[in-house]
Amino acid sequence: MQIKDVMTPNPVTVTVDATVSDVAGLLKKYRIGGLPVMDGERVSGIVTETDILSILDSSDQVDLLWLTSPLDAIEGSAKEKTGNADLDKIKEVLEEIGNTPVIDVMSQEVVMIEDEASVQDGAKMMHIEDIGRLPVIKDDRLAGIVTRRDIIRGIGLGGVNTD
Repeated sequence: MQIKDVMTPNPVTVTVDATVSDVAGLLKKYRIGGLPVMDGERVSGIVTETDILSILDSSDQVDLLWLTSPLDAIEGSAKEKTGNADLDKIKEVLEEIGNTPVIDVMSQEVVMIEDEASVQDGAKMMHIEDIGRLPVIKDDRLAGIVTRRDIIRGIGLGGVNTD
């Protein structure tokens, strides 16, 4: 079984001029954990919920990881930083975080995989690189995205030799 058999074609993307607010909105809307960042037709980076959480102080991250979305974590951090007393200050902190350029938080060294690669190769790459998703390339263009869940689904369909 090949990556193209389990990938999500035409993935949701953002451009390099997007903000964290733009990204967080898309992650929430489409219920996804990350997406490619495009500079024209080129994959320039990848941004995930973890990247968004990295904006927060590391001490805040540990306490906030259980939250359902990066927006919840950011709001919780804003409340903590302002003592939960000043709603205007909370709004100011949220706006500042939301206006952060995606290019400042995305991973710029993107590990990608060809659409004709095997599912086993994709699983191995994800394991070695300790990542949860790979942009899929066909003819030097973004064709899709494959996640750990997609790989597991492929194995569950019985199309992957696990030897």
